[in-house]
Amino acid sequence: MHRRIIAPGALAAASLLLAIPASAASYSPGAPGIGDPYYPYYGNGGYDVAHYDLRLQYQPKTDELQGTATILAKTTQDLSSFDLDFLLDVSEVRVNGAKASFTTSGQHELVVTPKTPLAKGTAITVVVRYSGVPSTKSAYGFSTWHRTPDGAVAADEPEAAWWWFPSNDHPSDKATYDVSVAVPDGTQAISNGTLQSTSSKLGWTRYNWRQNKPQATYLTTLALGRFDITTSTSDGGVPVVNAYSKDLGDNDGAARASVERTGEIVDWLSDYFGPYPFGSAGGYVPNTTTGYALETQTRVYYSPRQFANGSNTSVVVHELAHQWYGDDVSVKGWKDIWINEGFARYAQWLWSEHEGEGTTQELADYVYASHPADDAFWTVKPGDPGPDEQFGAAVYDRGALAIQALRNEIGDDAFFAILKGWPKEYAYGNASVADFQKYAERVSGKPLAALFDTWLFQPEKPASPAVRGLAKTGTAVERPKSWKKIEATNAVHGH
Repeated sequence: MHRRIIAPGALAAASLLLAIPASAASYSPGAPGIGDPYYPYYGNGGYDVAHYDLRLQYQPKTDELQGTATILAKTTQDLSSFDLDFLLDVSEVRVNGAKASFTTSGQHELVVTPKTPLAKGTAITVVVRYSGVPSTKSAYGFSTWHRTPDGAVAADEPEAAWWWFPSNDHPSDKATYDVSVAVPDGTQAISNGTLQSTSSKLGWTRYNWRQNKPQATYLTTLALGRFDITTSTSDGGVPVVNAYSKDLGDNDGAARASVERTGEIVDWLSDYFGPYPFGSAGGYVPNTTTGYALETQTRVYYSPRQFANGSNTSVVVHELAHQWYGDDVSVKGWKDIWINEGFARYAQWLWSEHEGEGTTQELADYVYASHPADDAFWTVKPGDPGPDEQFGAAVYDRGALAIQALRNEIGDDAFFAILKGWPKEYAYGNASVADFQKYAERVSGKPLAALFDTWLFQPEKPASPAVRGLAKTGTAVERPKSWKKIEATNAVHGH
């Protein structure tokens, strides 16, 4: 389910303006949203984060979380105050060592006013001390903090950070992370990147995780509970860390049979997308009642329900493909979601071909033929689907169909050069659908505006598909063997 944000009133912003001393008249509050039209109050204006250092303590019996977040950032305007996206109870905020005043605004904004205004281009260190019970917090009628029988999980899209750390919560402001979590002995804490060290003292064990590559806030995850952790190294040299709740029950075998193939699949995807962009890979399967999976960077979140019908390597392929398309290269704005979901779905089509269960062309033909011209499927524009259809089936299936159309238009040599070159072109950064079109035109040497418009932006079924000429509505096409598995992941991000 997608969340539409109701704009908070202007009174808070007006009161902040009145509070600025005359000597700081040129300084102004940072915007309470980063400017994304899909989610106007997600993220914040006025600064750019470089690093988050999170030092936490968690008690699974009571769901109590205590933390100190140290945020290293740089101002992008003359700031009198700035916002952080956050829900828990704050006891102290310091900016560059000095105590700052703070208040809350709207449903998820922490407004910080430093002791002295901050000039544009200033390096700032923000320390936030906080505590609370995340499962008691909600905003806009929902929560992304998922309790489990032995702990909790933070994993959701397009937001998850508010419930456990203050942040600039938009994928356009990526940062590196140190996440240090103390939990009672016997409980484990899992996060992104690599485990740097563990230490035990007085009944508590601290886990220190590090993500040394830029990472979006919604891709930052935390899993707290009792896990069976496996480690390995892929043939390509990628360290793999997987974890499974010890109470998965009947889903345990299928989950392991799927997720333990992570190293193999990472190496296989590297042949298409280029070298794996991060220092580790893996996934975790907590005992949650949620139904989705999420490409949390280097440590994919899988719901046990993904494996209710047996092993499911297709969903593993989908989430691992995101490590290149979505995590390494992230969206500039949420309207660019096709770059994430279309290519992750197309990776499933490539895997189907690899497994001998239907070629990419057969899957494209089937998708095209399965939806008559008057199907609402064609009214969704994958290149800008709107927040209500951001994770709709058309973004995945029509999105992958557009990729096959591109492949047929430019030929395999240029197509596979683009697949591999794109993650390198925008490595660890952000890009838009328009950026991708320009890149594809540059590599292929062909004008592609008409093709992109037809497949990504027109709310109708293309009359002359770049598939096999299937222009007649209802043309019968045999269903590929892999389709049932692929279709089962249509709601993989449907929360």
